[in-house]
Amino acid sequence: MNIEGVIWTRNVVEKLAVKHHVEPFEVEEMLAEKPRFRFVEKGERKDEDVYLALGQASSGRYLVAYFIYKKTKEALILSARDMADKERKWYGRK
Repeated sequence: MNIEGVIWTRNVVEKLAVKHHVEPFEVEEMLAEKPRFRFVEKGERKDEDVYLALGQASSGRYLVAYFIYKKTKEALILSARDMADKERKWYGRK
């Protein structure tokens, strides 16, 4: 999967800051560092499915980001948070 840009909404940026303590630049760093992707579910629009990316920001923080992969090869971020232990193990094995 090739992500050529990131789309943020104000609501998501605020939620990440308050609830998950994740900054947009951390998610963008993680996406730039060749994360591992997993399909989550079919999107409401054709060819715009929901995926998750697991990766590491340059700070060393392990993150998970949920996003809609747009036809324009952009990621519309839905949420992001620190990896759970189970996800970290899966990420380490691949």
